Formats: sequence, structure tokens, C-alpha cells
Amino acid sequence: MNKEKPCKLYLAPMEGLGNYCFRNAISLIGGFDEATREFISVPKGAHVKSLAKKFSPDDTSPILQAAQVMGSCPLTLAAISKELEEQGAHRIELNVGCPSNTVTGNGSGSSLLKDPEHLHKILSHMVEATSVPVTAKLRTGYEDTSLFEENLLAAESAGITHLALHGRTKVEGYKGFANLDLIAKAKELLSIPLIGNGDIKNRADALYMLDYTKCDGLMIGRGAVINPWIFHEIRGSDDLENFEQTKIYLERYYENMMKSFPKNQLGQMKGLFSFLFQRSEVLLAKRKEMLRTRDLSPRAFFEYCLEMLTPLEV
Repeated sequence: MNKEKPCKLYLAPMEGLGNYCFRNAISLIGGFDEATREFISVPKGAHVKSLAKKFSPDDTSPILQAAQVMGSCPLTLAAISKELEEQGAHRIELNVGCPSNTVTGNGSGSSLLKDPEHLHKILSHMVEATSVPVTAKLRTGYEDTSLFEENLLAAESAGITHLALHGRTKVEGYKGFANLDLIAKAKELLSIPLIGNGDIKNRADALYMLDYTKCDGLMIGRGAVINPWIFHEIRGSDDLENFEQTKIYLERYYENMMKSFPKNQLGQMKGLFSFLFQRSEVLLAKRKEMLRTRDLSPRAFFEYCLEMLTPLEV
């Protein structure tokens, strides 16, 4: 593959892990075309004007950031879609993939995969309510993939502009491997662009998914936390990583975290570094030591982690 853009690349929405601290910081490294904010939960009868204010299109500026909503009430989701457009969202995505039992117990997230007709109704209402593109992020099914085709076609026929597909069911969570055969099947079924998602941790993984499934774009979440330069690497960029640039990214994360999390700052940083330390065998060997660290101030812990990273030039 040449060094031109192989496809459109998306930073995946990730609850907790992909919060503002991370999204804003990784935008300094960039390489992706769009980001998506982690979901805004929209219960039936919610005050949508207040909820919509949680979204800011500038979190990843100058890179575009879409809004993501999660819920089960078509009217309420349509109403917040309209409000999010007013807030500056250039695209609004429905979360049809979150596997959390708390979420699915309320009939949201991946539980929508149990009822293709209701999924179609929600997306149709959202599409009718706004003039900006509406998209959906799905898993391959809930307990199994028996409604796989029905869900895909229900979403497409509602008028969405693209569909992102994570190659696991709700029950599979993040275990095992993403099912690329089903992503390839989805590409054959759909006439709208398909974005492949799951298990992309390096350029080789990305190229394999593109070649095997023929999908139109890639969405990367945890792989970008492990390696914030992954998007540049996928593109075959000459803009290679150096530690000073990585440090600027980490310093921005630290600044954001200190402003956003008055409590549990150590836990927040351990969440980020526990992924970053999966980048190499050397770092992986130090990961347990890092996670067991106690009694350090947030800044001291941050410096401690940087010291372990610096000699490796990540």
C-alpha cells in the first residue's frame, strides 16, 4: 500500500477510557479523520437541552468530533439529535454496541440488537429529526448472530450514512477475536459505507482487515490507547514517533486529567498507562510494578511512568 490515505480512519468512542482527557490529548498526535465522543445516555423523557450541552465539537479540534447517543426511546433520541445539531455536531451516531449489563438492562446499547424493527424505528426518527448525517455502531448480535442480517438492513433502510461494525456479539464482550468473516459479509450486504472495528493494534492488523473484509474505513479504540501513533503508522507516514512528541501528548493528558478528575487521579492515570505499557515486552514486564505503585502524588506517579518510558523511546 502506498502512503496515500488507505481509507477513512476513526477514533472509536470508548466509555471512560476514551474520555475528554484522552480524546483531546491524542488530537495533538492526530492521524485520524474523525473522533466520536463517548456516548451520552438518553433515558426516556430526559431533558435533552441539558444533556446536549455535554457535547462540544471542539474537543478534538481541528479534527472533527461526532456525537454519540445511547437510549431506546425513538422520540427522545430524535429530540436530542436535533439539539446536538444545534450544539455543532457534524454527525450523530447511535450506540448499538455497548455490552455493559447496566446499559443493556435498560434496553439500550447492544440490547437493541434483539429487535431490528425497533432499531429501525429509532434510527428513522433520528434521521428525520436532523439534517446532519446519522450513523450507527453495531455489534454482530446479542447472544448470537441469528439477527445479524436483519439488524444491518434495518439500520441501513432507516437512512443512515454509514455503519460501523465491531466483530463480536454482546455476550462475547471483548474476549476472543473479532469475526472478520461477518464484517466481510456485512460489506457484501450493505450499499452504504462500512467501517470495520475490532482488534486493530498495528498497521498489519489494519491492512489485513481492509484486504480481508473490503470495508471502507477503520475504527480504532483500544489500539490507539496502546499506541497513539497507530493512525500515522497505518497510513505509512514518514512522520515517525519520537518520545518528545509522545511526551507532549502525555503532558496534555495529565493537564486535562488534573482539571477533570479532582478524585481518583491515580486511578485515571493507571488506566491510561496500563494500556500504553502493552506496547512492548519490556514495558509489559514493568506493567505489574506500575499498577502496584501506591503512596505517590499524581505528579510523582506521572514522572515515575515517564521515566520508565523515556529510555525506550516508546
